[in-house]
Amino acid sequence: MIYLETPKKYKVLAEQAHQTAMNMLRPISRKYDIAEHEYPKELDMLSAMIDGLNDAGQTDGAGATGVRKTEGAIDGVQNGANLASVLGVKEMCWGDVGLTLSMPRQGLGNSAIASVANDEQSERFKGTWAAMAITEPATGSDSASITTTARRDGDDFILNGEKIFVTSGERADSVVVWATLDKELGRAAIKSFVVEKGTEGMKVERLEHKLGIRASDTAVISFTDCRVPVANVLGSPEIDVKQGFGGVMATFDNTRPLVAAMAVGCARASLDLIHDLLEDAGQTVDWDLPAYNQTAAVAKYVQMESDWEAANLLMLQSAWMADNRQPNSLEASMAKAKAGRMCSDVTLSCVELAGTLGYSETELLEKWGRDSKILDIFEGTQQIQQLIVARRVLGLSSAELK
Repeated sequence: MIYLETPKKYKVLAEQAHQTAMNMLRPISRKYDIAEHEYPKELDMLSAMIDGLNDAGQTDGAGATGVRKTEGAIDGVQNGANLASVLGVKEMCWGDVGLTLSMPRQGLGNSAIASVANDEQSERFKGTWAAMAITEPATGSDSASITTTARRDGDDFILNGEKIFVTSGERADSVVVWATLDKELGRAAIKSFVVEKGTEGMKVERLEHKLGIRASDTAVISFTDCRVPVANVLGSPEIDVKQGFGGVMATFDNTRPLVAAMAVGCARASLDLIHDLLEDAGQTVDWDLPAYNQTAAVAKYVQMESDWEAANLLMLQSAWMADNRQPNSLEASMAKAKAGRMCSDVTLSCVELAGTLGYSETELLEKWGRDSKILDIFEGTQQIQQLIVARRVLGLSSAELK
């Protein structure tokens, strides 16, 4: 059974993350939105604080640590690291999405390592800051059609190809790269490789200028005869046709709830501000009255709140299922699809409700509107999520429903 309130043991964590977002991220949000590609040095201290709390066992998931799979037997209902992570990320993104994505040692590639790595690799890569490189110039939503190749050469693999839109691609310590061992075998031959910064043959070609999340660097990376040890292949280096793409795709079951949490947090920031602006304008939200008995602006706010609540609950459900070892691929895609669309709709509607104040840089509303769009795109677009949900509900394969 899933409860709808924040578990008691995570209330302190959520409050700490919220206070951090308010006191450390919000004050520098505009600064690094304007200074695109400049590294936010203030995050080093924040990251050190989170590391200290984690090492002391005082918190779990306060930053964008990534959703972790839980080992060991489960006795009854469990609220674990998955739920803790999405609660922490939601509050941090209430402060700033781009800065949250820029947190050292807490990249999306860390979730890939947590999802696919064996015990030895999990220990060896502990503490690394890992970006994740999937998208290619000719390959976007169809991750199974990637063309970056990995050829076995003794104790190494040799990577060749190009990746685009790599979040934290320049700043991270390592990059988790998706490449194929055999193009003719399709998705079954795709593996994840941890390529450490400074590896010969890996080059950051450029950083992208973006609509939103400007505090986060987004890189184009090329791989030319890049030699990677076999030990850096996440999971087994052998092709398993029976398992196919499942092991690698498990990464998305972990990262999509995180992206949903980012969207829920960003939308919450807009709703909180527009609520205050409505109150200041004499537009009181009365939850006891139906929407049609209230002003148009308040009715719109009530509708947005209900939309937000639905996305928030789907996000919590997908993380809770992971904590309790329940397959969550359907729920992770539902949460990502709902939250991504909701966040874009809510933030832009708040800009509209605020009028000139929403369009100016006086408040952060216009920034949140820009930041929100990526949350409906990366880690699988809205359309891809709907396709995955349809396949799961109808029990059809990717070949049967395209």
